[in-house]
Amino acid sequence: MNPEKLDEYKTKLKEKQKKQRERFEQSKLKITYVSIDEARENRFMADWGNTRIEKPSKKGLIRFNKIDLRDVVEYFDWSPFFWTWELKGSFPKILDNPDWGKQARELYRDAEALLGEIVNNNIFNPSAVVGIWPANSVGDDVEIYSDAKRSKKLETIHFLRQQGKRTDDQVYYCLSDFILPKATRKIDYVGGFVVTAGDNVDSFAENFKNENDDYTSIMVKALGDRIAEALAEMIHKKVREIWGYGKKENFSNEELIDEKYRGIRPAPGYPSCPDHTEKEILWRLLDAEKQTGVSLTESYAMSPGSSVSGFYFSHPDSRYFNLGKILKDQVRDYAKRKGITVKEAEKWLQPNLGY
Repeated sequence: MNPEKLDEYKTKLKEKQKKQRERFEQSKLKITYVSIDEARENRFMADWGNTRIEKPSKKGLIRFNKIDLRDVVEYFDWSPFFWTWELKGSFPKILDNPDWGKQARELYRDAEALLGEIVNNNIFNPSAVVGIWPANSVGDDVEIYSDAKRSKKLETIHFLRQQGKRTDDQVYYCLSDFILPKATRKIDYVGGFVVTAGDNVDSFAENFKNENDDYTSIMVKALGDRIAEALAEMIHKKVREIWGYGKKENFSNEELIDEKYRGIRPAPGYPSCPDHTEKEILWRLLDAEKQTGVSLTESYAMSPGSSVSGFYFSHPDSRYFNLGKILKDQVRDYAKRKGITVKEAEKWLQPNLGY
């Protein structure tokens, strides 16, 4: 907007874009792939013979509908809150940043005051539902059963495997690798969850927007997102205790944020399982809309937006990974497993297509 700086800005922007184009073209040249068959031959091989399968003390659906916001705030991670405002850094170091520490401190002061009001007056209405079910892996899928005898198959969750040629450990990960194979004739367990800060987040933010206070309106939504993530962390801790392997945990909040604990909670739409349509299966398993009020849009976004969902894996070697690009042989296989057309699969996996 400044005429004196416009030409310089445009020149720098064009130079930056040129470098981005060059990096993008170079990255395409470097990527090579293996077939899905070769990737499966080199899958992660868990040491099931020396892995104890923990049996949860509760199975099926577990609902949390009387949640005290004071308890949730104990798991609050402030760093991403500042990233929302494009202030990069980790909390609390960001408050002393030489370039934007002053703005960060002012923002933190306003946010703490608003968060105090939200907590003290119970303005948000958080809720959560989780499920823990008997399960086994079948190839790259995970079958979920009604009981440990596999009397009835409730659902099948579909996962994808890395295909970008590895230069390090030659292991091609898929989330199903962390669940005991059905061929062992033994049972394992998998979990799922939906948590939300509640629909009051949007209505409270709208009040400020109607008063032309966009700053506070945006801050309310940013705090709502942080509450949802904190709730996901709090509920995961409770689930690890129910599952048994988390009873002796004694982590600080910083260690919880750094995910020092055993197990993972990957979310549909994120790097390990990028297909958002798998949320539909999760919603059926959890009866999520009835239990929490969280619905899915046509594009599988969650409504209200301040919500988090995903799966629970308990294996001690389970880890997050980036699926990356995949080839058409896997897309065809995936479409067949899901009972959809290749075109439909390509629509939802567009960012991950390597062809």
